[in-house]
Amino acid sequence: MSAINIPQISFQLIKQKNPIAIEQLTHALQNHGFVTFTDHGLDDALLDNAYAVSKDFFSLSSDLKQKYARPDTGGARGYTQFGKETAVGESVADLKEFWHHGPEIDETYDARIRENLPVEELEEFNSVSAKLFKELNALGMSVLQSIALILNKPEDFFDAWVEKGNSVLRMIHYPPVTDKQNLLRARAHADINLITLLVGAEESGLEVQHKDGTWIPIEAASKSIVCNIGDMMQLVTRGQLKSTIHRVVDYNTGEPKARYSIPFFLHPSPDVILKSIVDESTDSVSAHDFLEERIRQIKLY
Repeated sequence: MSAINIPQISFQLIKQKNPIAIEQLTHALQNHGFVTFTDHGLDDALLDNAYAVSKDFFSLSSDLKQKYARPDTGGARGYTQFGKETAVGESVADLKEFWHHGPEIDETYDARIRENLPVEELEEFNSVSAKLFKELNALGMSVLQSIALILNKPEDFFDAWVEKGNSVLRMIHYPPVTDKQNLLRARAHADINLITLLVGAEESGLEVQHKDGTWIPIEAASKSIVCNIGDMMQLVTRGQLKSTIHRVVDYNTGEPKARYSIPFFLHPSPDVILKSIVDESTDSVSAHDFLEERIRQIKLY
């Protein structure tokens, strides 16, 4: 594995438009597509509670969890069972189950954005999920404002895209790996969305592919947030910002152990037209069509 490190930057310095921090962010997103934020302002207790309620949910019986599965919507909200999602181009499914929570919608949202599913058995699960979604959505919009400046756009350029966006909080459970012939908990893939914010995982395992093909491990750090560029952002910037392939590997060589992870995927509203914002290219696709096609490719439909 590569000895190259993913840059770590204070988000407070970025918000203050510190020129060195902005330069570091620009270099990270143009070259790695990944960066780690410290001083991001999220409450540690909220993050701890989110992991606690996530474990509570995944500890429910299979029958109870399956009650919240909505395969007809591609798992847009609710529960997706183990062994369902499959990375593009892969025939072996990822070794995970997960839950999706979105915005609290009203009549001002695009009608194609799904409602959340409250879990009857775990009252705190719902409130913690909603609070974490709100906090990460605000942080994500702030990150996009910094990215807009990198791209020589007005600071609020992306605000209208995501204020009523189809963003999603995903709580993931990777059960203990017992088959040592397959240690890839999530096979190599790129994210679909604009940007992803990953709340510090308790267990390491995330690896980012360097341009030379080697894999860069990102150490788990509960007090930091990993941010990466998704395919939608790569598309609209014509590759100026990189959507980088990454994977999750089981590092446990002894007793098999579960892994939990909570990424937040920042999506635009379904009616946003994705086209170049850096040149005159007229190629375009709606955010809705882009997302639906990728959901089919990863076998969630």
